[in-house]
Amino acid sequence: MTPELTLLTWTLVLALVQIFAAAGARTRQYGAAWNTGPRDEVLPPLNPVAGRLVRAQANLFETLPLFIAAVLMAHVAGKEGGQTTLGAGLYLAGRLVYVPLYALGVPVVRSIAWGVALVGLLLILARLIGIA
Repeated sequence: MTPELTLLTWTLVLALVQIFAAAGARTRQYGAAWNTGPRDEVLPPLNPVAGRLVRAQANLFETLPLFIAAVLMAHVAGKEGGQTTLGAGLYLAGRLVYVPLYALGVPVVRSIAWGVALVGLLLILARLIGIA
C-alpha cells in the first residue's frame, strides 16, 4: 500500500474516533435512553466539550470527502509520491492536532492546525491539476 493510502486509512480511523467521541459525549449528557430511543424530544444544548466534539466531527466531514477523492485520484493517475505524500501527511497531522485543540477550546492554534490540513489537501490537488 502506498504512503498516501496508508495516511488515508489512518484518517478514516481518526474519523471513526471522532464519531465515537462525539456520540459518547452526547450520550453521557443525554443518557442511554435518549441514545437508543427515537430522539424526538427537544433537548438542552450540549455542554461545551460535547458541543465542540460534535462540531469538530462536522468540520472533518466537510473536507474528508475531498481528501478521499484527491488521494484516490492521485493513486489512479499515478501521481503519488513527494508532494502528494507530504499533502496527505499534513492533512492527517493537522486533523489529529485539531481535535484536542477544539475539544479544549484553544483558539488560534486550532485554526492554524485546520490551515495545515487545508494546505495538505491543496498540495494534493495542485499535483493533480499540474500546478506543482
